[in-house]
Amino acid sequence: MIATPETKRSEQVNREEDQAELEWYVAHTRPRCEKKLEQYCGREGLSVTLPTYRSVKKYRGKTAVFNKPLFPGYVFLKLYRHQRQKVYQSDYVANLLDVVDQEQFMRQLGDILFALETDLEVQLAPTIQEGAWVRIRTGALRGMEGWVEKRSGMTTVLLRLDFIGQAAAIQLEADDLELI
Repeated sequence: MIATPETKRSEQVNREEDQAELEWYVAHTRPRCEKKLEQYCGREGLSVTLPTYRSVKKYRGKTAVFNKPLFPGYVFLKLYRHQRQKVYQSDYVANLLDVVDQEQFMRQLGDILFALETDLEVQLAPTIQEGAWVRIRTGALRGMEGWVEKRSGMTTVLLRLDFIGQAAAIQLEADDLELI
């Protein structure tokens, strides 16, 4: 094979890609474009995460089930730095935010994705208010940590995603929690 400037450049990009690491980015989308961006990224071969929850609505005796974004206006991407431009080309992105603390973001997002896979009801908790920091002691979410939002009957625990200032709320018995 004859080495041309194009093949040398592509080999250099491949080497740089191997050395560079995938990093998390948060795409702040244009209104109601979360699923469109997810589909676009899928077509382009980009790693995309869009946490969704089931919403059931009844219309004139019919039941409709929707998968709605848990964090409206946000899509989470794991990209190489040079792939950022491809995301901007989609016209679905208002801004692409750099995640400074990759480890914390990955842990918090992982907790929320795991909670979505359980049979617990998970919903958006749009504002994070101060409360007791707790660890879940029993059940499918044992070991996870979160902030107590309110207590009356069931306790609402927030699984926070600090980077975007939002959280997913789950309902648990107070006996399942311990103060940290």
